[in-house]
Amino acid sequence: MAVEITWDTEARPLTDEQVTRAIEAALEHGGRANAVIEVALVDDETLAELHGRYLDDPSETDVMAFDLGEEGGGPLGEIYVSVDRAEIVAGRRGSSWERELTLYLVHGALHLCGFNDLEDADREAMRKAEAAVLERLGLPPDGIEHGLGRD
Repeated sequence: MAVEITWDTEARPLTDEQVTRAIEAALEHGGRANAVIEVALVDDETLAELHGRYLDDPSETDVMAFDLGEEGGGPLGEIYVSVDRAEIVAGRRGSSWERELTLYLVHGALHLCGFNDLEDADREAMRKAEAAVLERLGLPPDGIEHGLGRD
């Protein structure tokens, strides 16, 4: 497994080690421990631009994941996370910025493992997987769900 991290924001509420640990835990949970992942931590504007370009929805969002297929060392993927959105949503929820950002990282990595959240049954499986990974990372889920990233 390899995790490459790029910070495109001044704010860095997590260490690179914490980012890597979150991604690795989610990939192991989802059965893709050999994945090669690039993580970009960006601002709202950057992620909204990507959201518009690839999903035809230019609104702000919290995380996007792209499965790029397999190549030599294993599956490749990219995860883009809005550090801004994590701060805003954490404030509204009364949660920590670090925890919210970790949730987004886990959510993105789980998408690369085949988890989805469009249908109710899939969403329930995603929530259970998120909770299990957060708990493994020492962050009890506290009943907080992913999905409040846009307003």
